[in-house]
Amino acid sequence: MKRDHNHLQPNPDPSSSLCGGSSTGKARLWEEEAAQQDCGMDELLAVLGYKVKTSDMAEVAQKLEQLEEVMCNVQDDGISHLASETVHYNPSDLSTYLESMLSELVPPAFDPFGAAGTTAAAAATGTLVDSFLPPAESSTLTTLDFENNNRKQIFDEASCSDYDLKAIPGKAIYDSLSSSTHGNVKSEKRLKPTSESPPDIFPPPPPASSFGIPTDSIRPVILVDSQENGIRLVHALMACAEAVQQNNLNLAEALVKQIGFLAISQAGAMRKVATYFAEALARRIYRLYPKNPLDHSLSDVLHMHFYETCPYLKFAHFTANQAILEAFEGKERVHVIDFSMNQGMQWPALMQALALRPGGPPAFRLTGIGPPSHDNSDHLQEVGWKLAQLAETIHVEFEYRGFVANSLADLDASMLDLRPSEVEAVAVNSVFELHKLLARPGAIDKVFSVVKQMKPEIVTVVEQEANHNGPVFLDRFTESLHYYSTLFDSLEGSVSSQDKVMSEVYLGKQICNVVACEGADRTERHESLTQWRNRLDSAGFSPVHLGSNAFKQAGMLLALFAGGDGYGVEENNGCLMLGWHNRPLITTSAWKPANDTTASASATSTVTH
Repeated sequence: MKRDHNHLQPNPDPSSSLCGGSSTGKARLWEEEAAQQDCGMDELLAVLGYKVKTSDMAEVAQKLEQLEEVMCNVQDDGISHLASETVHYNPSDLSTYLESMLSELVPPAFDPFGAAGTTAAAAATGTLVDSFLPPAESSTLTTLDFENNNRKQIFDEASCSDYDLKAIPGKAIYDSLSSSTHGNVKSEKRLKPTSESPPDIFPPPPPASSFGIPTDSIRPVILVDSQENGIRLVHALMACAEAVQQNNLNLAEALVKQIGFLAISQAGAMRKVATYFAEALARRIYRLYPKNPLDHSLSDVLHMHFYETCPYLKFAHFTANQAILEAFEGKERVHVIDFSMNQGMQWPALMQALALRPGGPPAFRLTGIGPPSHDNSDHLQEVGWKLAQLAETIHVEFEYRGFVANSLADLDASMLDLRPSEVEAVAVNSVFELHKLLARPGAIDKVFSVVKQMKPEIVTVVEQEANHNGPVFLDRFTESLHYYSTLFDSLEGSVSSQDKVMSEVYLGKQICNVVACEGADRTERHESLTQWRNRLDSAGFSPVHLGSNAFKQAGMLLALFAGGDGYGVEENNGCLMLGWHNRPLITTSAWKPANDTTASASATSTVTH
């Protein structure tokens, strides 16, 4: 290929040529450089910083045509098989660069770990990672916009990332063999800038639009596999928790920073969950414990948004109300003692159901118990006034009393103005409250004793279906990561973005308490249905089976809520569980004092129907 270079000579001279002629100015420099490079480099591309022999120009042109053709063929699939964290950084050898690009674009089926790496990663990760990660997505193409002066820093951080993950103790990450093998593959692909590489020139031949990059961008392209980073993210979370348990705070601190870096590549629920767990781990590492409890007004706001976003609280209220309604059948005067009053959202539906009862509604008395307000406002009384207005509208005789208590363990049966069971039937209701008592030794036993003194017809208990109260921090962390990953995933279909964000904050506060706090400050001590059964049995309560009617109506409730896609109701020995994709998340159970001879008869009657 011929090129006219005369316009580049300082003193135009027809006799000047690439390897001879002028010995002054730039001509001499070119002459010396040409001599060092076997006198065969194309000058125009050499000025731009690319080494292409004149004899290779035809071959380079052919490779460019091949590359353009291949790029057009693979454009539809998003070039997903290039997602191997490869960095192409301004190569000076254009022919070699084109060869590597062609080999990358026409490879065998892409395997991000390699044949051996896939097996090792799967063995090390197991079902733990599978349960956290969303379905595999196509790899994403990302550009980093950074200036020359901080390029080295980013490469250094990448190297630090690999080092920190290799230093993870125990079996929380890939075994050392697969990790080192995988790391070597990456290091061979990553080309760092050299002194011979021009700093700001990206190879012009491949069309920028083919990569999904604006044509005016001249910065390096980094291909990121979000699925692989998702696996690394879960491993980093588990490794950080293991380091915290071993009190290796230096390693834990390094890993927390890695978690934030890896979470950026994730989308949706996984990124949010990882961010909240990273915050909780950081608080534990730096001993920046969250304030507890939350301001009551903020807690109420978050609680209401969670109620609107997803069906969990609606399911809890509905199933508990159904059990209470059946227990009150035929009673003329009824009394509900609510351990979780909040905004009283559970009771309008029960009052309306009582109003429609054949033969007329009973006299309804409600005792609401809640924490004190930070601004000294009587919020429980305000809730009572609203319910009283509703009762007047639907013609239900209504009596209300609010009790402020720092803890349910501070209550005594004599404070509640109880009436003889022949006169008034009592029901006790608790939604997400009993687990908080486990932070104080003996508190749960005291409350169970007080409840038995109330001689209730029924006790309804709704609790999270999880075990976040174990003695080993790493086990507790693993269980909570499973649990909240599923919860956050179920929120993704929320219609209202505001409700969704506030609900995530609501759950994030719980994550922070489970992970960052200890002792009396750790109040989110969730336990499973099996554990609550053991506690209630030991305290002298017998189960009351929730009938098939409650099961069917709970299913109808879910069908009304966003079509019920993903949600499912499961019956477990007379208790009802609501879950997301076969993972139970909350459980409603009903109980009665075992020494009440009518307990077993009531339970049998419910099951028969």
